[in-house]
Amino acid sequence: MKIIHVDKNHPILIKLLSKFGYENFKYYNSTKIEIEKIIENYDGIIIRSRFKIDKSFIKKAKRLKFIARVGSGKENIDIDYAKRNNIKIFTSPEGNSNAVGEHALGLLLSLINKIIPSNQSVKQFKWLREKYRGYELENKIIGIIGYGHTGKSFAKKLSGFNNIKVLFYDIKEIKTDEYAEKSSLEKIFKNADIISFHVDENDLSIKMFNKSFIKKMRKPFWIINTSRGKVVSLEDLKWGIEKNIIFGAGLDVIELEDYSFEKVKFEKNKILNFFLKSEKVIITPHIAGWTYESHHKLAKTIVDKISKYF
Repeated sequence: MKIIHVDKNHPILIKLLSKFGYENFKYYNSTKIEIEKIIENYDGIIIRSRFKIDKSFIKKAKRLKFIARVGSGKENIDIDYAKRNNIKIFTSPEGNSNAVGEHALGLLLSLINKIIPSNQSVKQFKWLREKYRGYELENKIIGIIGYGHTGKSFAKKLSGFNNIKVLFYDIKEIKTDEYAEKSSLEKIFKNADIISFHVDENDLSIKMFNKSFIKKMRKPFWIINTSRGKVVSLEDLKWGIEKNIIFGAGLDVIELEDYSFEKVKFEKNKILNFFLKSEKVIITPHIAGWTYESHHKLAKTIVDKISKYF
């Protein structure tokens, strides 16, 4: 079986696939158009987020048996058309769920304890204790939106704190477990002090966090987003912060990222400039699942899935 690799991943990926007898071909620097010209020669393709594997691309992949995305989302793959052509889809959310859960917790603790702005203040030779008085997680209610691998990872980490309650909402039939209680959105709106998003990017989740969502919250709250940037409307988030409905935001992803998640246009963007100057906002560059450990685990997970299926 011949596999084309269009993104660099951990070396263990190709090493193990070769060990299992798969032929591997690296096209890390080739454009989508260049790869479309040769894709008919390959049985599988392994990608992260460099380009879309859309209907047009799949039509050219006459012998393609699988598409493997090293990561958790599938928004860059035309899933329906691939399935209609009997192409198997592999992803590896198990590989970075722990990293995302840890990062979400880190964002939350940094946010409510005002760690980033207080540290920046000290670096300016200011010692402002009262200004940076923070909050504790104890007695807080956390609403998790999306209870897949990363949502559950976050909930598991929260279980070590005293007297907190974790609610989760998911469109799938997922039952209450030892870490979180299944909930309706209405119950989360009514009770949550903290909202954390752990959803795929799809028609239901894009702009899910908007002015309407904010207005339904019964009390001021913090928001964490480590899922996809398009889930949160930055314009509406800015409105919520200015209205003091939102205490603060910890964002690992923003809707201004390019398709590969590798770039953001900082120039002349008034909304982004607002967040960059605000002490109530922490932004990290889409690194929640981007650890040395997850780099290895993501690749190993993909190998395991391919080798078990083919």
